[in-house]
Amino acid sequence: MRVVLDTSIIVAALRSRSGASNALLRSVAMQELTPLITTALFLEYEDVLLRPEQRLVHKLDSDDVVKFLAAFASSSEPVDVRYQWRPQLADANDEMVLEAAVNGRADALVTHNLKDFTLAARKFGLRVLRPAGVLAELKK
Repeated sequence: MRVVLDTSIIVAALRSRSGASNALLRSVAMQELTPLITTALFLEYEDVLLRPEQRLVHKLDSDDVVKFLAAFASSSEPVDVRYQWRPQLADANDEMVLEAAVNGRADALVTHNLKDFTLAARKFGLRVLRPAGVLAELKK
């Protein structure tokens, strides 16, 4: 299954080792799930994870964040953004997530923010799921 993970999923995964978001990362490590990333989205992950307030919660130092991101990148499929579909969403910062999913022809966009993506995703025939929904599909 090829998915785009919203930044909120990566953040939640590192904040709680027992949640569904972290289980998605374990599925990536076991090659059951392939994340799609663009350069812009990857840089967003890095920016958010290195923020001091995030580091206080996930308890990773800068080197650990860099190592995590390197491992995540090596398990991901790069996507070239050939078309920008902006504006589609109320939050301009979410546009890169939608564009990665549309340009990468993702099976789903995974987020905790369903209401922010659902309407725009329908225009592109893109499914928007929570982490638990993806995990349920992987078990089938």
